[in-house]
Amino acid sequence: MDIDPRHYHQPSWRKPVGMIAIIALIALWAVMVGSLSGWIAMLPMWAQVPVYVVLGVAWIWLLPLKQLMRWMETGIWQKY
Repeated sequence: MDIDPRHYHQPSWRKPVGMIAIIALIALWAVMVGSLSGWIAMLPMWAQVPVYVVLGVAWIWLLPLKQLMRWMETGIWQKY
């Protein structure tokens, strides 16, 4: 029973490295937001909520996750 060579796939090292980078970027963002919590706590409660909502959603656009995922799949960082 031989393995069909058409179905043989060599795993890429980029996927595990990319997953570690994504986790590290999100952790870095969380530490950054956490370090701002003392300043945010001085704001009134009605102002704290929008700040945390914006910071909780902003990482989606500010971190280069789309480029990182493209690199994980194709090996190309930027789209030409």
